Parts: sequence; structure tokens; C-alpha cells
Amino acid sequence: MRIRAIPQIYRNVGRWGEILSILSKYGLAGWLSRFEFSFGKSWLKNRAGQILANESRSTRIRMALEELGPTFIKLGQILSTRPDLVGGELASELERLQTDVPADASDLVQQTIERELGQPVDQLFTDFDPVPIASASIGQVHRAVLPDGQVVAVKVQHEGIQQRVHVDLDILTGLAQLAERLPELAPYRPSATVAEFQRVLRRELDFDCELRHLDEFRQRFRDHKILRVPEPHPELSSDRVLVMEWLEGTPLSAVSKIDREDVDLTELARHGAEIYLDMIFDNGLYHADPHPGNLLLMRGGQIGLLDFGQVGRIDESLREEIVDMLLALVDQDARQLGTVLTRVAATPAGLNERTLHLDLADFTGHYAHQSADRFELGSALTELLDLLNRHAIALPSSMTLLLKVLVMLEGTGQRLEPRFSLMEVLQPYRKRMIAKRLSPTRQLRKARRIAYELEQLAEVLPRRLRDILQQVQSGSFDVHLDHRGLEPSVNRLVLGLLTSALFIGSVSLVTNDVWPIRGVSTPGLLGMILSGGLGMRLLRAINKSGHLDRRK
Repeated sequence: MRIRAIPQIYRNVGRWGEILSILSKYGLAGWLSRFEFSFGKSWLKNRAGQILANESRSTRIRMALEELGPTFIKLGQILSTRPDLVGGELASELERLQTDVPADASDLVQQTIERELGQPVDQLFTDFDPVPIASASIGQVHRAVLPDGQVVAVKVQHEGIQQRVHVDLDILTGLAQLAERLPELAPYRPSATVAEFQRVLRRELDFDCELRHLDEFRQRFRDHKILRVPEPHPELSSDRVLVMEWLEGTPLSAVSKIDREDVDLTELARHGAEIYLDMIFDNGLYHADPHPGNLLLMRGGQIGLLDFGQVGRIDESLREEIVDMLLALVDQDARQLGTVLTRVAATPAGLNERTLHLDLADFTGHYAHQSADRFELGSALTELLDLLNRHAIALPSSMTLLLKVLVMLEGTGQRLEPRFSLMEVLQPYRKRMIAKRLSPTRQLRKARRIAYELEQLAEVLPRRLRDILQQVQSGSFDVHLDHRGLEPSVNRLVLGLLTSALFIGSVSLVTNDVWPIRGVSTPGLLGMILSGGLGMRLLRAINKSGHLDRRK
């Protein structure tokens, strides 16, 4: 952690203490869980009274995040979309994070609305229900009626949530810097993960951003026959208050309330999947949280979308990579799948590509004989992300978010129809994407882009070569080498020389009886003891990095 972070630690010392206390409690529970005895295990409990030492590591992490509050709950939700970083087991556990939080009092809500919109609540709305419909980590939703009679949903941020989130983000940055120094946590890329999380959460805190998402979705899908996006009211919205059209319908999470005689659930699942695939493969803009509670079945068979705080965007190149990956997966082409993954992902320096291709061959072979209508895409993608996690391969966040959306989409469809297969719905889109890739228009656009890049290279290359030749001629051409792993070796060499010099000097002091006590040189004896300790430390460091007699 940098020195300039010390004032920030001092300023938020109370919250630091609370966070470290909770983390210590759950860490101690993990240590107790290793022992067979039951004595003492019941001392550590969460707020609900559950004994922590009896729970799995993944469950304890989820409980700790819930106890730490809204910011850390959001962090867990983001990490649940990154099974390539945290593993499938922990990602699945983090999906269970409870986002329901106590609602603010009605007077606080009204004060926030009046402060943000500059008018009393009774002038803005002819009716405002003080009891919220839902309360999540960032805000709560109320039902209201405008003077023209339109029913609207009013989303209001919790009082003080921005200050709490900013404090927690500062602390998370400090914790990530500490975690980077721990070898067991470094593969999770804590600093990069926290930076991505900060970007996502700050967008969710800005309701103006969600308002722009609503406008963009309504413009792109205004002619869609099935999809329904609520109409926002910009004149009644701010960065902390968002007013939008109230959509009346049955959430897909309440399947039991849907009349099966009036609605064909198989067709409903297919239509819902087609809506998302249109967003992904045709528009490059998609709703990134297809949770059943965010999808409404409305009158006339329309499907309404709620909660546009998290939106995914993919460009044409990423769409092509996704199609290549799905094609390789369906065609059981392990080598092509490995090529696509290593091309788009961040791979570790010591990646064993032979082992990776063998694992991918086993993986694709497992799904080799499944027909499209029985292909479980969600299970396949989850297993693939677990495989990448074992090899420490990290996909781009935009790709993992998209894969997670596909997994959630298939899960939502199977809630409606257990035999639903997303791969079967994907078949026309695969053919459409391949046809689009081979189309003359795209090939011409690609050739134009390549020609432009070659033109830029032709302009820059001669000048760069001339600069290099001038530096060589003048003797100012420098080559900078990065000696990876050399600094620890140099440090050990210096420590060994100092230890040897200290030992020889101490022996000389003992031999010459310098400042003796009871016939033994005191500084010489202390020097020999110190050199012995340094020698043991040096041997331990060499043993951890590799034995002296080990052959390559």
C-alpha cells in the first residue's frame, strides 16, 4: 500500500476496523473448520445465528460479503459473473447474495425527492405510495401516479448510500493493493477486479446513466412487437431519482401465477430467448441481468424488461469471437476452441498449451453426442469457465458477462419449460452470423480498414527506420533489457556475501578475545549468532525457490 493512502486510512479508520473485524471473524472460522473437535466452533456466528465453522469456504465468503454491506454485496454479484477468476463453486454461491435491505423511512424518501426535483411530492404526484414495492442495495422503488393519471415507478437512492459506497471503494482499493502482495490471491488480479467493479458501481449510482440506457433501448427496440421497455420521464429524474413508466405484469420468477391455459410457456421461453439474442447478435447492446424477477409477462404476450442499471455492449469483433467459440463447441473442435480462447484471453506466462488442449478435448468430447435440442449450453459454458479458472486464463470482462448472461438466459427459460435448450434457439443466429461474416459488404469494409492501416504503416515506417538508423550512427541507440527474476537472485547473493563477511569477522573477534566476558568475545559471539540466523533464512529462501541440487 502506498504512503499517500495513509491519510485515507486514518479518515476511514472506523470502517476499516469494522471490515477487518468481520474478515477476521470469518477467517478464524475457516481455521477452526479444519479441526475435528466441536469445542469452540459455536463461538463464531453470523448475524442470523448460523455457526460459521460448519459452513463451506464459499458459503462463509458469501456470508461475510452480506455482513459487510451493500458495496461488498455488489462486489460479490460482479464476481459471480467471473467464474473464470473465482471458480464455478464460489461464483454459484455468490449468486445467492441477498440484495434486500431495509427500506428508508418515508419522510427520508420524500426529502430526497423534494431536494432532487425541487418540488413537494404532493405537487409532483397525485398519489405516492410511501410503502416501497422493493428495496435493494442501492435504492428502493415506490408506486406513484402523475397528475395526468399515468402510473409510474419512482426509484429513489438510499440516504447516504453514495458516501458509504465511496468510503468502501477507497478501502477496497487499499485491500486490493495488499492482496496483490499475497501469492495465493495474486492470480485473482485483485486490483484489476476492483477497478472494474468501481467502474460498474459508479455507473449504477448514477441514475442519469440508467436513464440514458432506457432511452437507447426504447429507440432501438421501439418497433419490436414483443419487447416492452418502460418509458422514462427525464423531467422528473436526476442522478438520485428516476421516474419511469409502471409496467403491469407477472414476473417470470412467479411461474405458478401464470395461467398455463392462456400462455404457452414453451413459446414464451423461446420468445424471451430470441429477444436477448436479437440484442446480442443484431444490436450489440443487451440487458445484462436476465433474472426472472426482471422479466414481466404482460397482456398480449409482451415481455417487459426492468432494471437497466447494468447493460452490456459488444462490438463486431467480439461477436465473431463468440460465434467462433460456439461453433467450435458444437463441432467438438478442441483445437479451434483453444485457439479462440488463447487469442482473446489473458494467459499466464507458464501456460501448458498441451495440457490445455487435452482438457479441452475431454471437455468437447463430453458434449459430442448431444443434439441441438438437448444441448445444455449453460452447463457447457459453466464447465468451460471452470476449466479456464484451473489454467489461470482470464477472459475479457465483456465476454464473461455475455457468457454469464447466456447461462442465466437458459436457466430462466428452463424455469418456464424444463426441456428448453438455448442452443436450439441459437441455430438460426449461428447461420445468420456466418452469412454476415462472408457477406461482400463486410468483406469490403474489412478490406477498407486493412488498407487504411497499411497506409498508416507506410507513412510511419520509413520515419521510424530513419530515426533508428540515426541513433545507431550517433551512438545513442539503447537496448533496455528486463531481467525477470534477477532481483531476488541478486538480493540473495548480496545477503550471502554479507553473512559470510559477518561470520568471518565474528570469528576473528572471538579468536582475538575482543571485549571478552568470561573468556568469550561478546561482539564476536553476537555476530556469529546473527550470521547463523541470516544463513538459515538464506537456506530457507533457496529451498522455497528450488533446491541447489535440482536438475532441469
